[in-house]
Amino acid sequence: MEKIKIDYNNADGFNGYSSDLMKEYVQSVEEGLDIEKYKAVFEAVSSLKNSEYKARLSDVLFDIVLHADIKKGYAYEEPSELKAIKALRKPHEFECAMPDKETLRKKLLGAWTGRACGCLLGKPIECIRSDELIPLLKETGNYPMHRYILSSDITEEVCSHYKFWLRNKCYADTVDGMPVDDDTNYVVLAQRLVEEFDRDFEPEDVASVWLKYQPVTSYFTAERTAYINFTNGIVPPSSAVYKNVAREWIGAQIRGDYFGYINPGKPEKAAEMAFNDACISHTKNGIYGEMFASAMIACAAVTDSIEDIILGGLAQIPETSRLYEAVMKIVDGYKNGVTVDECFDIIHAAYDEHTDHGWCHTISNAMIVAAALLYGEGDFGKSICIAVGMAFDTDCNGATVGSVLGMRNTIDGIDEYWKKPINGKIHTSIMGCETVAIEQAVDKTLEHM
Repeated sequence: MEKIKIDYNNADGFNGYSSDLMKEYVQSVEEGLDIEKYKAVFEAVSSLKNSEYKARLSDVLFDIVLHADIKKGYAYEEPSELKAIKALRKPHEFECAMPDKETLRKKLLGAWTGRACGCLLGKPIECIRSDELIPLLKETGNYPMHRYILSSDITEEVCSHYKFWLRNKCYADTVDGMPVDDDTNYVVLAQRLVEEFDRDFEPEDVASVWLKYQPVTSYFTAERTAYINFTNGIVPPSSAVYKNVAREWIGAQIRGDYFGYINPGKPEKAAEMAFNDACISHTKNGIYGEMFASAMIACAAVTDSIEDIILGGLAQIPETSRLYEAVMKIVDGYKNGVTVDECFDIIHAAYDEHTDHGWCHTISNAMIVAAALLYGEGDFGKSICIAVGMAFDTDCNGATVGSVLGMRNTIDGIDEYWKKPINGKIHTSIMGCETVAIEQAVDKTLEHM
Protein backbone atom coordinates (compact mmCIF):
# COMPACT_ATOMS: atom_id res chain seq x y z
CA MET A 1 0.00 0.00 0.00
CA GLU A 2 1.21 3.49 -0.81
CA LYS A 3 2.24 5.59 2.18
CA ILE A 4 -0.55 7.87 3.34
CA LYS A 5 0.35 11.50 2.83
CA ILE A 6 -0.67 14.22 5.26
CA ASP A 7 -0.70 17.86 4.18
CA TYR A 8 0.48 19.53 7.38
CA ASN A 9 0.02 22.97 5.81
CA ASN A 10 -3.67 22.31 5.23
CA ALA A 11 -4.59 21.17 8.73
CA ASP A 12 -7.43 22.72 10.73
CA GLY A 13 -6.21 26.14 11.84
CA PHE A 14 -8.09 25.80 15.13
CA ASN A 15 -6.60 22.42 15.93
CA GLY A 16 -2.93 22.50 14.97
CA TYR A 17 -1.01 21.89 18.16
CA SER A 18 2.38 21.88 16.47
CA SER A 19 1.59 25.32 15.03
CA ASP A 20 0.62 26.67 18.44
CA LEU A 21 3.62 25.66 20.53
CA MET A 22 4.48 29.17 21.68
CA LYS A 23 0.88 29.69 22.78
CA GLU A 24 1.25 26.47 24.76
CA TYR A 25 4.47 27.75 26.28
CA VAL A 26 2.95 31.08 27.37
CA GLN A 27 -0.18 29.38 28.70
CA SER A 28 1.85 26.85 30.67
CA VAL A 29 4.13 29.48 32.21
CA GLU A 30 1.10 31.52 33.30
CA GLU A 31 -0.29 28.39 34.95
CA GLY A 32 2.93 28.10 36.94
CA LEU A 33 4.17 24.97 35.24
CA ASP A 34 7.90 24.44 35.63
CA ILE A 35 8.79 24.40 31.93
CA GLU A 36 10.85 27.55 31.40
CA LYS A 37 14.01 25.47 31.05
CA TYR A 38 12.48 24.13 27.81
CA LYS A 39 11.81 27.54 26.28
CA ALA A 40 14.58 27.22 23.69
CA VAL A 41 13.22 23.82 22.67
CA PHE A 42 9.71 25.23 22.24
CA GLU A 43 11.12 28.05 20.12
CA ALA A 44 13.23 25.71 18.00
CA VAL A 45 10.43 23.24 17.27
CA SER A 46 7.97 26.08 16.68
CA SER A 47 10.26 27.55 14.03
CA LEU A 48 10.33 24.34 11.98
CA LYS A 49 8.30 23.95 8.82
CA ASN A 50 5.09 21.99 9.27
CA SER A 51 5.91 18.32 8.81
CA GLU A 52 5.61 14.87 10.32
CA TYR A 53 8.77 15.49 12.34
CA LYS A 54 7.48 18.75 13.77
CA ALA A 55 4.25 17.02 14.76
CA ARG A 56 6.16 14.21 16.48
CA LEU A 57 8.42 16.64 18.32
CA SER A 58 5.37 18.61 19.45
CA ASP A 59 3.98 15.40 20.94
CA VAL A 60 7.08 15.22 23.13
CA LEU A 61 6.57 18.81 24.27
CA PHE A 62 2.93 18.09 25.06
CA ASP A 63 4.06 15.18 27.22
CA ILE A 64 6.47 17.50 29.05
CA VAL A 65 3.63 19.98 29.72
CA LEU A 66 1.25 17.23 30.80
CA HIS A 67 3.65 15.94 33.44
CA ALA A 68 5.20 19.24 34.55
CA ASP A 69 5.15 20.19 38.21
CA ILE A 70 3.99 23.54 39.53
CA LYS A 71 7.09 25.58 40.25
CA LYS A 72 7.90 26.43 43.85
CA GLY A 73 6.58 29.76 45.06
CA TYR A 74 3.79 30.01 42.50
CA ALA A 75 1.30 32.48 43.97
CA TYR A 76 -1.98 30.83 42.95
CA GLU A 77 -3.94 27.68 43.71
CA GLU A 78 -6.17 26.80 40.77
CA PRO A 79 -7.83 23.39 40.72
CA SER A 80 -10.03 22.12 37.90
CA GLU A 81 -12.20 19.82 40.06
CA LEU A 82 -15.49 21.10 41.47
CA LYS A 83 -14.94 19.92 45.05
CA ALA A 84 -11.53 21.58 45.20
CA ILE A 85 -12.90 24.77 43.61
CA LYS A 86 -15.61 24.98 46.25
CA ALA A 87 -13.07 24.58 49.04
CA LEU A 88 -11.25 27.76 47.93
CA ARG A 89 -14.24 30.12 47.62
CA LYS A 90 -14.77 33.32 49.59
CA PRO A 91 -18.48 33.71 50.45
CA HIS A 92 -20.30 36.95 49.70
CA GLU A 93 -23.61 37.65 51.41
CA PHE A 94 -25.95 40.35 50.13
CA GLU A 95 -29.57 41.41 50.42
CA CYS A 96 -31.71 39.92 47.70
CA ALA A 97 -35.36 39.67 46.81
CA MET A 98 -36.88 37.03 44.53
CA PRO A 99 -38.98 38.70 41.82
CA ASP A 100 -42.61 37.79 41.28
CA LYS A 101 -43.51 35.69 38.26
CA GLU A 102 -44.36 38.62 35.99
CA THR A 103 -41.16 40.46 36.85
CA LEU A 104 -39.10 37.31 36.44
CA ARG A 105 -40.48 36.84 32.95
CA LYS A 106 -39.51 40.42 32.12
CA LYS A 107 -36.05 39.77 33.50
CA LEU A 108 -35.64 36.70 31.32
CA LEU A 109 -36.85 38.59 28.27
CA GLY A 110 -34.30 41.24 29.16
CA ALA A 111 -31.50 38.69 29.57
CA TRP A 112 -32.15 36.87 26.29
CA THR A 113 -32.65 40.13 24.39
CA GLY A 114 -29.81 41.93 26.13
CA ARG A 115 -27.37 39.19 25.22
CA ALA A 116 -28.37 39.47 21.58
CA CYS A 117 -28.14 43.28 21.58
CA GLY A 118 -24.68 43.30 23.15
CA CYS A 119 -23.50 40.60 20.79
CA LEU A 120 -24.81 42.46 17.72
CA LEU A 121 -23.09 45.65 18.85
CA GLY A 122 -19.71 43.92 18.91
CA LYS A 123 -20.17 41.41 16.08
CA PRO A 124 -19.16 43.56 13.07
CA ILE A 125 -15.86 44.48 14.73
CA GLU A 126 -14.97 41.16 16.35
CA CYS A 127 -11.18 40.72 16.09
CA ILE A 128 -10.46 44.43 15.54
CA ARG A 129 -7.76 45.88 17.79
CA SER A 130 -8.11 49.15 19.69
CA ASP A 131 -5.54 50.98 17.58
CA GLU A 132 -8.02 50.70 14.70
CA LEU A 133 -11.28 50.57 16.65
CA ILE A 134 -10.84 53.94 18.34
CA PRO A 135 -9.96 55.81 15.11
CA LEU A 136 -12.89 54.08 13.38
CA LEU A 137 -15.33 55.16 16.08
CA LYS A 138 -13.99 58.72 15.99
CA GLU A 139 -14.18 58.89 12.20
CA THR A 140 -17.80 57.73 12.20
CA GLY A 141 -18.96 60.05 15.00
CA ASN A 142 -19.40 57.24 17.50
CA TYR A 143 -16.70 57.93 20.11
CA PRO A 144 -17.05 57.25 22.95
CA MET A 145 -19.20 54.48 21.55
CA HIS A 146 -22.88 55.18 22.10
CA ARG A 147 -24.73 53.46 19.24
CA TYR A 148 -24.59 50.57 16.81
CA ILE A 149 -22.11 50.75 13.95
CA LEU A 150 -24.22 51.06 10.79
CA SER A 151 -23.59 50.04 7.20
CA SER A 152 -24.00 53.72 6.29
CA ASP A 153 -20.91 54.46 8.41
CA ILE A 154 -18.80 52.10 6.33
CA THR A 155 -18.11 53.98 3.13
CA GLU A 156 -15.38 52.99 0.69
CA GLU A 157 -13.31 55.90 1.98
CA VAL A 158 -13.67 54.70 5.57
CA CYS A 159 -12.75 51.14 4.55
CA SER A 160 -9.60 52.39 2.86
CA HIS A 161 -8.27 53.73 6.17
CA TYR A 162 -8.14 50.38 8.00
CA LYS A 163 -6.53 46.97 7.64
CA PHE A 164 -9.48 45.39 9.43
CA TRP A 165 -12.08 44.12 6.95
CA LEU A 166 -15.25 46.19 7.38
CA ARG A 167 -17.23 45.35 4.25
CA ASN A 168 -20.31 43.10 4.22
CA LYS A 169 -20.54 42.62 7.97
CA CYS A 170 -23.72 42.15 10.05
CA TYR A 171 -24.52 45.77 10.78
CA ALA A 172 -27.60 46.66 12.81
CA ASP A 173 -29.36 48.33 9.87
CA THR A 174 -28.94 45.28 7.63
CA VAL A 175 -30.22 42.43 9.83
CA ASP A 176 -33.59 40.95 10.69
CA GLY A 177 -33.01 39.38 14.07
CA MET A 178 -29.78 38.40 15.76
CA PRO A 179 -27.52 36.83 13.10
CA VAL A 180 -25.92 33.43 13.66
CA ASP A 181 -23.16 33.73 16.24
CA ASP A 182 -21.52 31.29 18.63
CA ASP A 183 -22.27 33.60 21.58
CA THR A 184 -26.02 33.20 21.07
CA ASN A 185 -25.83 29.64 19.72
CA TYR A 186 -24.58 28.48 23.11
CA VAL A 187 -27.59 29.85 25.00
CA VAL A 188 -29.97 28.02 22.68
CA LEU A 189 -27.80 24.89 22.81
CA ALA A 190 -27.82 24.96 26.62
CA GLN A 191 -31.59 25.12 26.58
CA ARG A 192 -31.64 22.08 24.31
CA LEU A 193 -29.19 20.35 26.69
CA VAL A 194 -31.44 20.88 29.72
CA GLU A 195 -34.53 19.89 27.74
CA GLU A 196 -32.94 16.54 26.84
CA PHE A 197 -30.98 15.74 30.00
CA ASP A 198 -32.72 17.80 32.70
CA ARG A 199 -30.94 20.00 35.23
CA ASP A 200 -28.65 17.23 36.48
CA PHE A 201 -26.84 16.78 33.17
CA GLU A 202 -23.28 15.46 33.18
CA PRO A 203 -20.26 16.67 31.15
CA GLU A 204 -20.64 13.70 28.79
CA ASP A 205 -24.18 14.89 28.02
CA VAL A 206 -22.84 18.29 26.95
CA ALA A 207 -20.39 16.59 24.59
CA SER A 208 -23.17 14.49 23.07
CA VAL A 209 -25.33 17.56 22.43
CA TRP A 210 -22.44 19.34 20.74
CA LEU A 211 -21.86 16.40 18.42
CA LYS A 212 -25.56 15.94 17.70
CA TYR A 213 -26.64 19.46 16.83
CA GLN A 214 -23.75 21.35 15.24
CA PRO A 215 -20.88 20.60 12.84
CA VAL A 216 -17.29 21.08 13.95
CA THR A 217 -17.08 24.37 12.03
CA SER A 218 -19.52 25.94 14.49
CA TYR A 219 -16.89 25.68 17.23
CA PHE A 220 -13.67 27.62 17.69
CA THR A 221 -10.42 27.54 19.70
CA ALA A 222 -10.83 25.35 22.81
CA GLU A 223 -14.26 24.15 21.73
CA ARG A 224 -13.00 23.03 18.32
CA THR A 225 -10.16 21.08 19.95
CA ALA A 226 -12.54 19.46 22.46
CA TYR A 227 -15.00 18.54 19.70
CA ILE A 228 -12.27 16.81 17.71
CA ASN A 229 -11.11 15.09 20.89
CA PHE A 230 -14.66 13.75 21.43
CA THR A 231 -14.68 12.24 17.94
CA ASN A 232 -11.37 10.54 18.72
CA GLY A 233 -12.72 8.93 21.88
CA ILE A 234 -11.12 11.39 24.32
CA VAL A 235 -13.85 12.04 26.86
CA PRO A 236 -14.33 14.84 29.42
CA PRO A 237 -12.39 16.06 31.30
CA SER A 238 -9.44 14.76 29.26
CA SER A 239 -11.01 16.41 26.21
CA ALA A 240 -10.19 19.78 27.78
CA VAL A 241 -6.55 18.91 28.28
CA TYR A 242 -5.36 16.98 25.25
CA LYS A 243 -3.38 19.36 23.00
CA ASN A 244 -5.62 22.25 23.95
CA VAL A 245 -3.63 25.49 24.03
CA ALA A 246 -6.86 27.52 24.46
CA ARG A 247 -7.90 25.80 27.69
CA GLU A 248 -8.06 29.11 29.57
CA TRP A 249 -9.46 31.21 26.74
CA ILE A 250 -12.87 32.89 26.73
CA GLY A 251 -14.85 30.08 25.07
CA ALA A 252 -16.46 28.73 28.23
CA GLN A 253 -17.21 32.18 29.66
CA ILE A 254 -19.65 32.78 26.79
CA ARG A 255 -21.51 29.50 27.36
CA GLY A 256 -22.89 29.81 30.86
CA ASP A 257 -25.71 32.33 30.62
CA TYR A 258 -28.56 29.84 30.48
CA PHE A 259 -27.52 28.24 33.75
CA GLY A 260 -27.88 31.67 35.36
CA TYR A 261 -31.26 32.18 33.70
CA ILE A 262 -32.73 28.99 35.17
CA ASN A 263 -31.30 29.54 38.65
CA PRO A 264 -32.42 33.04 39.68
CA GLY A 265 -31.07 33.79 43.15
CA LYS A 266 -29.13 30.49 43.20
CA PRO A 267 -25.60 31.39 42.08
CA GLU A 268 -24.05 28.23 43.54
CA LYS A 269 -26.34 25.97 41.51
CA ALA A 270 -25.78 28.10 38.40
CA ALA A 271 -22.02 27.77 38.87
CA GLU A 272 -22.23 24.01 39.38
CA MET A 273 -24.09 23.59 36.10
CA ALA A 274 -21.62 25.91 34.42
CA PHE A 275 -18.78 23.74 35.71
CA ASN A 276 -20.30 20.64 34.11
CA ASP A 277 -20.44 22.52 30.83
CA ALA A 278 -17.03 24.18 31.02
CA CYS A 279 -14.94 21.20 32.06
CA ILE A 280 -15.38 19.45 28.71
CA SER A 281 -13.21 22.06 26.98
CA HIS A 282 -11.46 24.19 29.62
CA THR A 283 -9.36 24.00 32.76
CA LYS A 284 -8.63 26.30 35.69
CA ASN A 285 -9.48 29.93 34.87
CA GLY A 286 -11.24 28.85 31.69
CA ILE A 287 -13.70 26.96 33.90
CA TYR A 288 -13.89 29.77 36.43
CA GLY A 289 -14.91 32.25 33.73
CA GLU A 290 -18.09 30.35 32.97
CA MET A 291 -18.87 29.81 36.65
CA PHE A 292 -18.34 33.54 37.29
CA ALA A 293 -20.61 34.66 34.45
CA SER A 294 -23.39 32.19 35.30
CA ALA A 295 -23.36 33.12 38.97
CA MET A 296 -23.43 36.86 38.17
CA ILE A 297 -26.57 36.37 36.10
CA ALA A 298 -28.22 34.36 38.88
CA CYS A 299 -27.40 37.21 41.27
CA ALA A 300 -28.65 39.86 38.82
CA ALA A 301 -32.12 38.31 39.06
CA VAL A 302 -32.37 39.22 42.75
CA THR A 303 -30.34 42.40 43.30
CA ASP A 304 -29.75 45.73 41.56
CA SER A 305 -26.33 46.23 43.17
CA ILE A 306 -23.65 45.94 40.49
CA GLU A 307 -20.98 45.32 43.12
CA ASP A 308 -23.00 42.51 44.69
CA ILE A 309 -23.59 40.97 41.27
CA ILE A 310 -19.84 40.91 40.57
CA LEU A 311 -18.82 39.78 44.05
CA GLY A 312 -21.60 37.20 44.04
CA GLY A 313 -20.12 35.80 40.85
CA LEU A 314 -16.62 35.78 42.26
CA ALA A 315 -17.88 33.97 45.36
CA GLN A 316 -18.25 30.81 43.23
CA ILE A 317 -14.62 30.62 42.08
CA PRO A 318 -11.35 30.20 43.99
CA GLU A 319 -10.22 33.30 45.84
CA THR A 320 -6.72 31.95 45.13
CA SER A 321 -7.05 32.27 41.34
CA ARG A 322 -5.68 34.73 38.82
CA LEU A 323 -9.20 35.48 37.63
CA TYR A 324 -10.39 36.43 41.11
CA GLU A 325 -7.37 38.65 41.65
CA ALA A 326 -7.74 40.39 38.27
CA VAL A 327 -11.46 41.14 38.63
CA MET A 328 -10.95 42.41 42.20
CA LYS A 329 -8.30 44.77 40.84
CA ILE A 330 -10.98 46.28 38.60
CA VAL A 331 -13.49 46.48 41.47
CA ASP A 332 -11.00 48.06 43.88
CA GLY A 333 -9.80 50.51 41.24
CA TYR A 334 -13.34 51.65 40.55
CA LYS A 335 -14.01 52.17 44.27
CA ASN A 336 -10.74 54.10 44.62
CA GLY A 337 -11.46 56.57 41.83
CA VAL A 338 -9.71 55.00 38.83
CA THR A 339 -11.33 56.49 35.72
CA VAL A 340 -12.74 54.43 32.89
CA ASP A 341 -9.87 55.53 30.63
CA GLU A 342 -7.31 54.57 33.27
CA CYS A 343 -9.06 51.22 33.67
CA PHE A 344 -8.81 50.69 29.90
CA ASP A 345 -5.06 51.33 30.13
CA ILE A 346 -4.67 48.91 33.07
CA ILE A 347 -6.34 46.07 31.16
CA HIS A 348 -4.38 46.73 27.98
CA ALA A 349 -1.13 46.85 29.95
CA ALA A 350 -1.86 43.49 31.59
CA TYR A 351 -2.86 41.67 28.39
CA ASP A 352 -1.57 42.22 24.87
CA GLU A 353 -4.55 42.37 22.52
CA HIS A 354 -2.24 41.89 19.54
CA THR A 355 -1.55 38.28 20.53
CA ASP A 356 -4.24 35.63 20.19
CA HIS A 357 -3.56 34.51 23.74
CA GLY A 358 -3.93 37.96 25.28
CA TRP A 359 -6.87 38.95 23.11
CA CYS A 360 -8.87 35.76 23.68
CA HIS A 361 -7.99 34.88 27.28
CA THR A 362 -10.73 34.52 29.89
CA ILE A 363 -9.08 36.90 32.33
CA SER A 364 -8.55 39.89 30.03
CA ASN A 365 -12.15 39.70 28.87
CA ALA A 366 -13.60 39.11 32.34
CA MET A 367 -11.82 42.28 33.46
CA ILE A 368 -13.59 44.15 30.66
CA VAL A 369 -16.96 42.68 31.63
CA ALA A 370 -16.49 43.78 35.24
CA ALA A 371 -15.32 47.24 34.16
CA ALA A 372 -18.26 47.73 31.82
CA LEU A 373 -20.73 46.74 34.53
CA LEU A 374 -19.17 49.10 37.06
CA TYR A 375 -18.50 52.12 34.89
CA GLY A 376 -21.79 51.69 33.03
CA GLU A 377 -23.53 52.23 36.38
CA GLY A 378 -26.53 50.10 35.47
CA ASP A 379 -27.32 51.87 32.20
CA PHE A 380 -27.79 49.17 29.56
CA GLY A 381 -26.61 51.09 26.50
CA LYS A 382 -23.70 52.76 28.23
CA SER A 383 -22.50 49.45 29.65
CA ILE A 384 -22.53 47.40 26.45
CA CYS A 385 -20.81 50.28 24.64
CA ILE A 386 -18.01 50.33 27.22
CA ALA A 387 -17.66 46.55 26.89
CA VAL A 388 -17.34 46.73 23.12
CA GLY A 389 -15.36 49.96 23.04
CA MET A 390 -12.55 48.47 25.13
CA ALA A 391 -11.82 46.08 22.22
CA PHE A 392 -10.54 42.56 22.91
CA ASP A 393 -13.39 40.07 22.24
CA THR A 394 -16.04 42.64 21.40
CA ASP A 395 -19.09 40.49 20.69
CA CYS A 396 -18.44 38.13 23.61
CA ASN A 397 -18.06 40.91 26.15
CA GLY A 398 -20.99 42.91 24.81
CA ALA A 399 -23.13 39.78 25.00
CA THR A 400 -22.19 38.91 28.59
CA VAL A 401 -22.69 42.46 29.85
CA GLY A 402 -25.98 42.68 27.95
CA SER A 403 -27.14 39.42 29.51
CA VAL A 404 -26.30 40.49 33.07
CA LEU A 405 -27.92 43.90 32.74
CA GLY A 406 -30.88 42.57 30.79
CA MET A 407 -31.57 40.29 33.75
CA ARG A 408 -31.02 43.10 36.24
CA ASN A 409 -32.99 45.81 34.42
CA THR A 410 -35.72 43.67 32.76
CA ILE A 411 -36.81 44.05 29.15
CA ASP A 412 -38.29 47.43 30.09
CA GLY A 413 -34.81 48.67 30.93
CA ILE A 414 -33.53 48.15 27.38
CA ASP A 415 -34.28 51.08 25.09
CA GLU A 416 -36.21 50.34 21.91
CA TYR A 417 -33.21 51.52 19.89
CA TRP A 418 -31.19 48.50 21.00
CA LYS A 419 -34.06 45.99 20.68
CA LYS A 420 -35.30 46.98 17.23
CA PRO A 421 -32.69 45.15 15.06
CA ILE A 422 -33.14 41.96 17.10
CA ASN A 423 -36.85 41.91 16.25
CA GLY A 424 -37.55 39.33 18.94
CA LYS A 425 -35.62 36.49 17.30
CA ILE A 426 -32.27 34.77 17.23
CA HIS A 427 -30.88 32.89 14.23
CA THR A 428 -28.65 29.91 15.00
CA SER A 429 -26.63 27.19 13.30
CA ILE A 430 -28.20 24.55 15.55
CA MET A 431 -30.00 21.79 13.67
CA GLY A 432 -33.74 21.90 14.30
CA CYS A 433 -33.90 25.42 15.72
CA GLU A 434 -32.46 27.66 13.04
CA THR A 435 -34.59 30.61 14.17
CA VAL A 436 -35.65 31.01 17.79
CA ALA A 437 -38.42 33.34 18.97
CA ILE A 438 -37.20 34.94 22.19
CA GLU A 439 -40.70 34.90 23.74
CA GLN A 440 -40.90 31.13 23.24
CA ALA A 441 -37.36 30.64 24.53
CA VAL A 442 -38.37 32.47 27.71
CA ASP A 443 -41.43 30.21 28.15
CA LYS A 444 -39.12 27.19 27.98
CA THR A 445 -36.65 28.83 30.37
CA LEU A 446 -39.37 29.18 32.99
CA GLU A 447 -40.19 25.47 32.60
CA HIS A 448 -36.56 24.57 33.34
CA MET A 449 -36.42 26.30 36.74
